[in-house]
Amino acid sequence: MFDRRLIKYFDWGLMALTILIGMVGLGILYSALTAGNDSGVVHILFKKQMIWMCTGFVVMMIILMIDYRDLDKINLFIYALCIALLISVILFGKIGGGSRRWLLIGFVRIQPSELMKIALIISLASVYSTSISQAGLNFRKLIKPAVLCVIPFVLIVNQPDLGTGLLLLLIAGSITLFVKVERKVLYTVSGICIAAAPLLWYGLKPYQKSRILTFLNPDRDPLGAGYHIIQSKIAIGSGMLTGKGFLKGTQNALSFLPEHHTDFILSVLAEEWGIMGCSALLFLYLIFLFWGLNIAYNCRNMFGSILAFGITTMIFWQIFINIGMVMGLMPVVGVPLPLVSYGGSSVITNMVGFGILLNISMRNFSSN
Repeated sequence: MFDRRLIKYFDWGLMALTILIGMVGLGILYSALTAGNDSGVVHILFKKQMIWMCTGFVVMMIILMIDYRDLDKINLFIYALCIALLISVILFGKIGGGSRRWLLIGFVRIQPSELMKIALIISLASVYSTSISQAGLNFRKLIKPAVLCVIPFVLIVNQPDLGTGLLLLLIAGSITLFVKVERKVLYTVSGICIAAAPLLWYGLKPYQKSRILTFLNPDRDPLGAGYHIIQSKIAIGSGMLTGKGFLKGTQNALSFLPEHHTDFILSVLAEEWGIMGCSALLFLYLIFLFWGLNIAYNCRNMFGSILAFGITTMIFWQIFINIGMVMGLMPVVGVPLPLVSYGGSSVITNMVGFGILLNISMRNFSSN
């Protein structure tokens, strides 16, 4: 039977914030795809993004009907399904931009590595909720979570998609620190990572090494690997305080800015609306992050608390890495800006995450 208290405790503020960020994202994307187009025809990618947004909203509503605690019971199924999709990418995936990251299911193209973020968060929340202790987790209790992380990491890096693979590790690491580990574990793992960092260089592919070297010195290849970062900086700098105005960004309109509708869409916002426009979007993200952390802090169910923190962390790292990329503070690794960058799988994944947060918030009154 439907519990009327769910309506009473529904988080209308978070819902409004989600819709507002989505609408801002559509506005920025419209400009990124339309600027310089005098035909007046709405770009097909914008129409697709609107469809994905609507689909994501429907998925979010469906998630609200399911008690989030039931995810704990089926976490292995969700994880196994996403792993099977990642394996299917290796066997049957479509190649685009030199990578095999997408599956074509009917007329829909999905990116399983995006969905894997949610699956990993749910699985880690399930494992940690039953093994958490006041003293912190020891090495033995970290074996299972480590295996859960390594399997998708290896499959995703093999596509190759180092950016999403590292994002999974960042999310997992943040959740692990949230539930607390023993000091000796923290020191040992930190030491191993520092010692292994130079060795990882030899395992990188040539284009990945080029991106890192370009990050350190974009001018080493201004017409090649460094072109993205240089044009992004020009777009951001030319916007100054208030920007050039809606649809008036020259770097975007004249096609100087690559990937302007995906990875570098924040550069479009910076050129057209300046620092003020970027600050407004970042302020909305900041409100969301604090809202998510508040849900995690106030949840009286350990699984729900870890799950809410994991979703919030996923959004945070995507924002942090994307901003770092467009400003030239981090290597270009292809991480989209949540609900702003074009991409169906990214939109659905983030809307699922927002739906889970809403689910936890509205059911907190009945948490055990």
